[in-house]
Amino acid sequence: MSEPEAVSTERNVLGEPLLACSFSPLTGYFRDGSCAMNGVSDVAHLVCVKVTAEFLAFSVSRGNDLVTPRPELRFRGLKPGDRWCLHVLRWVEAWENGMSPRVVLESTHERVLKYAPLSALRRHAADGP
Repeated sequence: MSEPEAVSTERNVLGEPLLACSFSPLTGYFRDGSCAMNGVSDVAHLVCVKVTAEFLAFSVSRGNDLVTPRPELRFRGLKPGDRWCLHVLRWVEAWENGMSPRVVLESTHERVLKYAPLSALRRHAADGP
């Protein structure tokens, strides 16, 4: 398996080049595999997470169904272990409720630090790929 590559000139929460999050499933606001902002000025899908069954159930209970496939949106539905670019405010909501998915720090945009401290992100960091 090759090393992940930087996908843009944007930076991650560690101050390093932002790495790709996932190409399978294809993630990112622009479905480009990245949690980059790509010039969008609004808060977007900036947190690269590794989802768990508990988080997916929590998300559905909050009205954000990430499980059901939506082919018209190029979305196959997530399974535990999948990586996904999650909206930063959704991650904060899950974190505040003790249900946060694991964070892939190298692939999480630095803008997330305006909403969640690095210490919290590190406590919920994913181990390995």
